[in-house]
Amino acid sequence: QVQLVESGGGLVQAGGSLRLSCAASGTIFKINDMGWYRQAPGKQRELVASITSGGSQNYTDSVKGRFIISRDNAKNTVYLQMNSLKPEDTAVYYCNADLYRYYYDRRDYWGQGTQVTVSS
Repeated sequence: QVQLVESGGGLVQAGGSLRLSCAASGTIFKINDMGWYRQAPGKQRELVASITSGGSQNYTDSVKGRFIISRDNAKNTVYLQMNSLKPEDTAVYYCNADLYRYYYDRRDYWGQGTQVTVSS
């Protein structure tokens, strides 16, 4: 079984910073891409940022220059450093991992979500 456990959400004022962490645990053979998604009330879940096992990063336009995604492959952990936060960043943030439990068993896994609230 695989679990993704997120931490680091909370309430912050506009202009502030938060750092999210997501650790994958369990039977893991290999992790491909890891990423962060978010879902605001009444909106669809959207990709915020993703990172390959080699470290290549991808960001949605609205967070470019403000958010930084990184990962520690030795710890099976992905991070999201969020700076210059805006009220429109308020959402539940979900961690995602494309991983193999065994060499033949590749699936998408999701964390439970962590609330980020940015006050104006």
